[in-house]
Amino acid sequence: MAGTLSHRLPGLMRQAIRLFLPAACAACGSPLHSDPVPLFCANCWRTIAPLALSRCSQCDRPLPSPVALTHSPTHRCHHCTVRPPAYARAWTLFPYLPPLQDAICLYKYRGKVSLAKPLARLMIDALPPAVQADLIMPVPLHPSRLREREFNQSLLLADQIARHLRLPVSFTNLVRTVPSDPQSTLSRKERMKNLRRAFGVRQPDRIAQTRILLIDDVFTTGTTVNECAKVLRNAGAGDIFVLTLARTVETSVVPDRILAQRATDPVGLLGG
Repeated sequence: MAGTLSHRLPGLMRQAIRLFLPAACAACGSPLHSDPVPLFCANCWRTIAPLALSRCSQCDRPLPSPVALTHSPTHRCHHCTVRPPAYARAWTLFPYLPPLQDAICLYKYRGKVSLAKPLARLMIDALPPAVQADLIMPVPLHPSRLREREFNQSLLLADQIARHLRLPVSFTNLVRTVPSDPQSTLSRKERMKNLRRAFGVRQPDRIAQTRILLIDDVFTTGTTVNECAKVLRNAGAGDIFVLTLARTVETSVVPDRILAQRATDPVGLLGG
């Protein structure tokens, strides 16, 4: 009984607060009442669905053809064939589209850390069975960015996932050594140059032959997680796996119904 009450208490408190301070869903604008997720109504949150496309067997990039893996289940995309990433496997769970896109932006850039648990729960519910690791690491922020933001969004997600998988979290060994411009503002070529020698490992002996699961919020080009994987492998780690909450998706692989809903969006790459 006490456990059930403690589980319901945050929702009951939000409901009581909204009697005096009405709030609207960040996605659709409808009034919020007893909705279980902060800032979003239950109807909008239920529309968040995992990627259901044929994907590259290494980087998880959606493939244009739904039958691409029919005769070759381990088929890799052109990018992974020409320039194999340093990680063994990446899983990018959801498309970076509203309302998830709205939630991530509020969480990451507006400091709405109350969204950390529901966002992590999305990841946990969509975890692939093939995830096998000895240690979890979040993609680090440079100290200057951490002071500015006051939290590492990837660490909060990693903490919840580590609790679920019952794995230790290391958040001080992999470090960002060079401050750089936000990746979201750069082209692919600029991203690669921006992150060159940007990461380091403080204690290589602690990750020797260790299988590491890297956690990040959004996968765009994969440059950030790949640079982290390179550094970890060079420091003696075993296989590196990547798990991200969302992935930007090219319009060529987005279902028509989604494109119809976003017909007014002038951006060719959904999610930016």
